[in-house]
Amino acid sequence: MPAAGAGRRLGGGAKALVSLAGRALLAHAVAAIEANRCTAAVVVVGHPDALEGTAKLVAEEGFTKVTAVVAGGPTRRASVAAGLRALPPGLGFVAVHDVARPLVGPGVVDRMLGLLLETGAAGVVPGVPVTDTIRRVDAVQRSTGIVDREQMRAMQTPQLFVREVLEEAHRLALRERVEAADEATLVELAGHLVLVVPGDPENLKVTTPLDLAVAETLLARRGPAGRGPGDPWPDAPGDREDREDREDR
Repeated sequence: MPAAGAGRRLGGGAKALVSLAGRALLAHAVAAIEANRCTAAVVVVGHPDALEGTAKLVAEEGFTKVTAVVAGGPTRRASVAAGLRALPPGLGFVAVHDVARPLVGPGVVDRMLGLLLETGAAGVVPGVPVTDTIRRVDAVQRSTGIVDREQMRAMQTPQLFVREVLEEAHRLALRERVEAADEATLVELAGHLVLVVPGDPENLKVTTPLDLAVAETLLARRGPAGRGPGDPWPDAPGDREDREDREDR
């Protein structure tokens, strides 16, 4: 779980420790990932200057699947690579989930793993349709045409991969000095198939105070009978049987 970003637009300090409805973003995110049946271990990659506070939070929350808290690097790729190195041996699949997405449903990884095993893809990532009109612009900001949004998806996490494929992709990226906004990009650059499944619009990324306010509203709206954690991408194929930037480090 990359949690090494600096929450500059949220008032500074480690983004992972920013409070959402009285609980740190990190606590919300880890709790959701731990709730997946397939989750065997969670590695938290914290901000180097807030590692002690991050480890203390993990201990106070009583998380049972967190096996390590390690320091992140100067880029997202470096932070995820640090997390990969700290993973216990013997695990065949890895989900990478950003701490900035605290509203993910706890069943998402279970369903993604089922689909990955079913299709034989190297990775499965969630994405939501782009609803805004998107235009290309040139270097002086002149419009050069509209992009077909039917072919576009806004990527989310968690993103799930075959472990050896993700590790290979990171080795290649290090050798070629490639940075990327997400792991799907690195895996595709390494020549592997990544499947995109429907994401959840409520699995928003908390980057600004407005995002934080929206997330608090969504949390308050969720109830025992309401849609929320545990009901991810209900129209995805895997349900047939069951019915950028340093801030991202």
